[in-house]
Amino acid sequence: MTRRGGTPLIAGSLRGYRRSWLRTDLLAGLTVWAVLVPESLAYATIAGVPPVVGLYAAVPSLVLYALIGSSPHLIVASMSATAALSAGIIGDLADGGSDQYLALTTALALVTGLLGIVAGLARLGFLASFISAPVLKGFIIGLALTIMVGQLPKMFGVEKGEGDFFAQLGAVLGQLGDTNVATLAVGVASLVLVLLLRRWLPLVPGSLVAVVLAIAAVAVFGLEAHGVAIVGPIDAGLPHFGLPDTGPGDYPTLAGAACGVLLVGYAEGLGAAKTYAAKAGVDIDPNRELFGLGAANLGAGLTSGMVVNGSLSKTAVNGGAGAKSQLSGLTVAALTVLTLLFLTGLFEPLPEATLAAIVIAAVIELVDIPALRRLHRVWTHALGGIYGWAARADFLAALTALLGVLIFDTVPGLVIGIVVSLTLLLYRSSRPHIARLASRSGQTGTGQDDRPRVWLDMGRHPGLSTDPSVLVLRVESGLFFANADHIHAHVLAQLTDATRAVILDTETAPFIDVTATDMLVQLAGDLAHRDVTLALAHPIGQLRDVLERAARDTPITVHPDVDSAVAAARQHMAGTDGP
Repeated sequence: MTRRGGTPLIAGSLRGYRRSWLRTDLLAGLTVWAVLVPESLAYATIAGVPPVVGLYAAVPSLVLYALIGSSPHLIVASMSATAALSAGIIGDLADGGSDQYLALTTALALVTGLLGIVAGLARLGFLASFISAPVLKGFIIGLALTIMVGQLPKMFGVEKGEGDFFAQLGAVLGQLGDTNVATLAVGVASLVLVLLLRRWLPLVPGSLVAVVLAIAAVAVFGLEAHGVAIVGPIDAGLPHFGLPDTGPGDYPTLAGAACGVLLVGYAEGLGAAKTYAAKAGVDIDPNRELFGLGAANLGAGLTSGMVVNGSLSKTAVNGGAGAKSQLSGLTVAALTVLTLLFLTGLFEPLPEATLAAIVIAAVIELVDIPALRRLHRVWTHALGGIYGWAARADFLAALTALLGVLIFDTVPGLVIGIVVSLTLLLYRSSRPHIARLASRSGQTGTGQDDRPRVWLDMGRHPGLSTDPSVLVLRVESGLFFANADHIHAHVLAQLTDATRAVILDTETAPFIDVTATDMLVQLAGDLAHRDVTLALAHPIGQLRDVLERAARDTPITVHPDVDSAVAAARQHMAGTDGP
């Protein structure tokens, strides 16, 4: 199977494999397995399904992504963000812990996978760009905080509350008097251990070490008798292959929410893939990544699993261990199969507090407060005008997405984030920055050595002077239907009684559509009624071609640069003002 351009779609990332990579790939796979097993068990609990479901999802997703994906390092498995989204989506459709809940969780992975495959084949990888980085950052921080507060009841050994972030936090605080001391001790010790190993011995799989020590502590100290809850029975063996036990009407119901899961998972995975591809000097194909993510979710759905996506943390472990290709991912899949067949019993005495600690340690890095601080610094130091508004809007967008998750839960928070992103995109597109220009000397023509003068934004260089009879403006955007009215109104608003000519510098406008062309014709007519001429300077590319055709039948003149446009305007004014 070959994608457009001739690059094989199947096993593309394994082509050109070198025998010298074998040892490092196998060792990297073993290292990732040590991290993946306890984290997969933990992330399944976030989704509200039995821990083994995380392992079920890992095997097909690792294999299918290795065969299809374009990144040699990306590890695809269950992750905290998409697991939390899954819990929010399915929690509205079925009771937690029921067979229907489990079946719908698997069905969500199937629908997400199908959508990913279709989107990849349709080359829709660009759609991930429609969630702005600040909005995605705010959403992920809110999601991480929600996940953390959801794990606190397991850490304290109390009942979990219902509702949003604040309601759940209040429920935990209200039950502090009922805290199980042994459970809290196990949870805190596990959390501290994982964080310390991550900080001082990053190559040691802290999660696995915490799991082993916690299981040993349960056996040695009889912690279960002291009220420490454990995972309990875990089904051994391979998962059932086939469709989940849901009705055909459930799949369309899940389609809308699955789009959100796919968008968040794809954005997170693509970011991880690009990060390590840049270090290795390889190219990432966004559409192939989307197809690979879809195939991974489809495989997880067909094997009783849950939604999956690319993992930045496990990819970092993979790259740090020296992985050269996706053979490391296939090694992880093989070791996970062995775990399902022979090792699940070892995890049955695992304290739930330790699983909660592993989750908290995994998502605490997602609470990127420094990123919010950077956005806030931009807010406080922003310039005036559209530049300043755009800078402030990024911080507001991140804050809105964050609070949307905390107050309205994950799925509504995702919708709020997407709406905010699209609203910002539309607003910025319809309100481009229009700079008023002046030359450094306030005159036109050429400077020394016949070099053209430099025209600067007066908003950034307020000390410049300009000729009041000639208004020179630069539209810093393409000209199209969304901003045509704004440009028209802005130009007319800048006119004074002294204005005799308007010159639009279109060097920074790469394109124009029919609506904007009609707007320019109308603008030329409106200016002519005021005895003001309109000229366009420095048109490029498609805009130049369209303007040259449009200018034939209109009073619009087109010039190669601002200097010649200003000179022509002054010559015209001199002719009309003469005897």
